[in-house]
Parts: sequence; structure tokens; C-alpha cells
Amino acid sequence: MVAATLIVAMAGLALLGLCFGAVWSTPAEVFAALAGSGDSALVIREWRLPRVLAGMVFGAALGVAGAIFQNLTRNPMGSPDVIGLDAGAYTGALFALVVLSGTAAQLAASSVVGGLVVAVVIYLLSSVGGLSGLRLVVIGIAVNAMVTALNSWIVLRAELEVAIAAVGWSSGSLNGVGWEDLTVPFTVIAVLLALLATQAQSIHQAALGDAVAVTTGVRLERLRLLMVLVGVGCTATVTAVAGPIAFIALAAPQIGRRLAKAPGIPLVPAALTGAVLLQAADLIAQMLLAPVSLPVGVVSTAIGGCYLIWLLTQEVKRA
Repeated sequence: MVAATLIVAMAGLALLGLCFGAVWSTPAEVFAALAGSGDSALVIREWRLPRVLAGMVFGAALGVAGAIFQNLTRNPMGSPDVIGLDAGAYTGALFALVVLSGTAAQLAASSVVGGLVVAVVIYLLSSVGGLSGLRLVVIGIAVNAMVTALNSWIVLRAELEVAIAAVGWSSGSLNGVGWEDLTVPFTVIAVLLALLATQAQSIHQAALGDAVAVTTGVRLERLRLLMVLVGVGCTATVTAVAGPIAFIALAAPQIGRRLAKAPGIPLVPAALTGAVLLQAADLIAQMLLAPVSLPVGVVSTAIGGCYLIWLLTQEVKRA
């Protein structure tokens, strides 16, 4: 029921996103344009539809990535944007922009490599004296601060045109996203999610505890490595196209868990909630100062900051 409700919300937000623009289109005009007819077909199919689909798919990818790392750390703060994976992917993208020619393939590959390097550093530092979720989150926050400082230094040392583009892109934005930007990311995300789906049973067993998982034949280290690769891949792929979009990966898994009333962090509600949150944030970004369209990361950060304050308050009360 929760999944069905979220899918209906996604469909409603998608229709609203296709209707909204410099010129409002009616739902009848939208359906006609999707069928290939009508005066607004070019605007709706070539400009609005890619943005709407990007919000859905990228939001789902961020929701899954957040759920993966919150499951691994067993901590609601353990999301890619908090523990530094977003910042690491951004570092890789900056390297592609500043040192290389900054093509789409270079941005994607460099973002994944940057996210993986930061993930490895955090894992190695957290493993000293025994790995624990709390230690991983604390070290991740520290690494995030250092990598963010490195990113600022790279931007300051870059040429003016590159620095302006990098700073604007660092806010996280779906402005100007077209079909040519989405083919490779959508393919990569689909492969990663399909790979994760093949391990669904093992993930459910691991959620019951390490002892239960091992006794039922789950290879925990291999499973955790695979989950980290999928989580980093989803985060870095989104970052390579839209920049680092903050707080979706943090909030979506927890909201999805509360909606589903699940003891762990279920992946499907997290993915659907992430899609709804990013779609809603992007619509607010378009409407808030229309006709000027804000970067979606500005809105998601504002909403996520309020959510983070609430989450920390709840954790303090529970303690």
C-alpha cells in the first residue's frame, strides 16, 4: 500500500512537472504531446520530460544509496552526503573539469573513482580497532570536511570560467538536462539496481544480524563490498550529471521506513520516497522564483536541514 501510494504521488508530480513551464500546459495538451501531436510536443517531450524523468530516476538512486549505507552503518546519519561520498564524487568531477577536457564519460568515470577512493579511506580508518557504524559515521563526517576543503581549494585555483561552472554545478541542479545527458546514467543506474535486486534475499538476512546471516550462508564481506559499490555507483552517477544533491539520500530512507513501519531500512520505499522528494524539490525550485529556476540542491538542502535538526532531536530524546 505504501509503495502504491508513493507511485501515485510520483505520477501526479510527473504530470505537474510536464504541465509547468514558461507557458502552462493543460493535462490534455501533455497527453497529446506524449502521443506525438499538438503544438507543445517539442517543449514537453524534449525539454520537460527529460527533467521529470531525471528527477524520478536520480531521486530513486539517491534513496537506494542512502538506504544501503544506513543499513551498513545501522545509523540514520549514515548517508553518502553526510559521510563524504558526495564530496569525493565531486572531487573526481572537478578533476575531470580542471585537468581533463570534462566530457560526459570523463565526468562519470572520475566521479565514480573519487567516490570509491573516499569510501576506501573511510573504511580503512574505521576498521582500526574494529569496525562499527558510529565510528564510520564520525570518521566519514571528518573526511567529508577535509574533502570539502580540498574541493574549495581546487575551485579557487581553477581558471575563472571553469570555477564559475564548477561552483554553479556544485549546488546540484536539473536545469538544462536533456536526453543526451541521461542515456548513460540511466543505463548505469538500471544495471546497479538490477545487481542489487539479485542480492535481495541476502540483504534481508543480513538485516537480521551478522550471526543469523552467517549461519544461513550469507557471505557478509562479499555482500557488503557489493552494496558499497552499488551505493557509491548510484551516488557518483547522479553527481556526474546533476552535481551533488544534498539530503535526499539522508531523508528518503528514514521517511520510507516510517511510512512502511519497517524495523530495518527497506530499499523499495526508500527508492520511491527519494523519487518523490527530488521531484517535489525540483518543482519548488522551478516555482519559487519563477521564471528563474533555482538549483534543486538549494531547495533539498533547506528541506534537509530542517529534517536533520528534527532527526537529531529525536535521537537525543531516545538517548
